[in-house]
This record gives sequence, C-alpha cells and structure tokens, in this order.
Amino acid sequence: MPDAPPDIGQFLAPNLQPLPLLPLIGLILAGLYLLGAIRLWATGRPWSVGRTITFLLGCLTIVLVTGLGVEGYGYVMLSVFMFQQLTLMMLVPALLVLGSPGTLLLRATPHRGWGRIVLRVAFHGLRSRVARWLLHPAFTVPLFLLSFYGLYLMNLADPILALPFGHLGLELGFLVAGMFFTLPILSNDPLPIRMSYPARAIDLTVEVALHAFFGVFLMMSPYLLLDSFASPPPSLGVDPLADQGIAGGLAWSYGEGPNVLMLLYILQRWFRDDTSKAAAADIRASRYGDPDLDAYNEYLAQLHRREEKRPPREAP
Repeated sequence: MPDAPPDIGQFLAPNLQPLPLLPLIGLILAGLYLLGAIRLWATGRPWSVGRTITFLLGCLTIVLVTGLGVEGYGYVMLSVFMFQQLTLMMLVPALLVLGSPGTLLLRATPHRGWGRIVLRVAFHGLRSRVARWLLHPAFTVPLFLLSFYGLYLMNLADPILALPFGHLGLELGFLVAGMFFTLPILSNDPLPIRMSYPARAIDLTVEVALHAFFGVFLMMSPYLLLDSFASPPPSLGVDPLADQGIAGGLAWSYGEGPNVLMLLYILQRWFRDDTSKAAAADIRASRYGDPDLDAYNEYLAQLHRREEKRPPREAP
C-alpha cells in the first residue's frame, strides 16, 4: 500500500503486487501476438504493422495501469480505482480488438499438429450458441450497467473488495466485460454475431449517455458510496468525498473519450462501406444492367404502348 501523497512520480513508480496477474497477462498476450505476426512476415505473408502496434499498445496499457504505482493507489483511492476501471473497460479492449487478434490466430496457426487442435477449438467457439449470447446486446448492455450502477449504487463493490483477491477479481472482470462489449462493435474478426452499423451506433450512444449520468451522479453525491475507500491512510492527505468527486469527473470525461472515438470510427466505416457498395452496384449495373431499373423501365414502356393502342378521343 502507498504511504506517500499521490503525484505523477508515485503513480509511475514500479509497484508490482504479490500476485501480478494482469501485468503477466499483458506480457503473454503481447508475446503471443508478436509470435503470430513474425510467423506471417517470415513466410512472406502480409500482416498490418498498424494493427500490431495497436494491439501492443493495449498490452502495454494493461501492464502500466496494473503494474505501476497506480495499482497500489487503486486500493485506497476511488478516483484511481475508477481510472483503472475505465482504462480496462473502455481503452484497452478497443486497442486489443482493433489489432484483429482473431484473424491473426486463424492465419498464423499451423494446420497440423497442435495448431489443428487450436483451430478446432477456435472454430467451435465461434459457432457456439454461448458465444452468440455473450456478444449479444441483450447480455453486454446489462453487463455494462452492472459494472457501474450495480457496483457503486447497489453496494456490490464493498463485499467483493473485502475479499483477499477482490480488487484483482474486479480488474479482471472489467477487462472481460469491456471485451464482450467492444468485440461486436469494433471487431473485423469473424464473429458468431454481426451487428449492423445503426445498432453499433445506438449501443455506443446509449453508453455515452449512461456514462455521463453516472459521472454527474458521483460528482454531485453528498455522501460516500463505498466504505472501502472511506478511510485512506492519513499520510496521503486525501479527502474521500473530494476524491469521489474526482472519480465522477473521470467517469464523465475520460470515460467518454474512447466511446466518442469509437463512435466516430464506426460512422467512418459505415460511410466507407456504403460508398464502396454503391460504387460496386454502379459498376455491376453498367456491365450487366440493373434488374430493378430494367423492370421499372419495362413497366413504363408497357404503359406507353397501352396509351398508343387506345383510340383517340373525339372532340366535343
């Protein structure tokens, strides 16, 4: 536990906990991804450097936010704990998903030996009904609400944080929940469920509104919501109620940033896909004709022939 007042130097100082599980997960993910990318490059097959950098940035963020002094202060300050939650739920999943790790797994895994087993497990997971339910908005949106409103307003966080590894368990839960929510929205990998662009935009818009309301509620609350952060060490010089207000400000501002960027990214992809589909339709129509347009023109021609066959009307 930290015993010095929080500042940038203390936040960035190395401070591994007795069980540094999340930093280890970040390093393992980075190593496996690099092995896959290097295998493709070594065999002359292309793989995006931009995707690689994006995924590695996500892994690095996991290590930094859980392996430095930030982790220690997250045990005693709600604002730091909120920063960790927002980072693990909003920023890290977006970086990991944009790296397309599923596509890399399918391309880099050998089709013989142990690789054949890995591919079978991956394909089975993609086709399973459980995976479709886990990535469906009917599951991800309530999970998002539980991660914020349930933990802080229904007093679910205090019993969990009181457990020996409750803090670590919540961090893992935040990362997993963020992945479930982000995958169907941003992923280009083959998934068992594919959301339309309007549905993705609606999901992100709803999340932005819920974040804003939650952050404002924390900032304006006249009483402490969690007992776990009510008594920080006196040496830190932290006012718990003011610290809770900072946590609300982070939820309202820092938590909205990744959502807005994801929304802009989705809108850009939506426009690009519609533009490419329209261009492809024009090319196909110029080569092979447009069935709908041809049918409409034939209908107009039939009306015109009927009018020509009618006898002219006599003048009164």
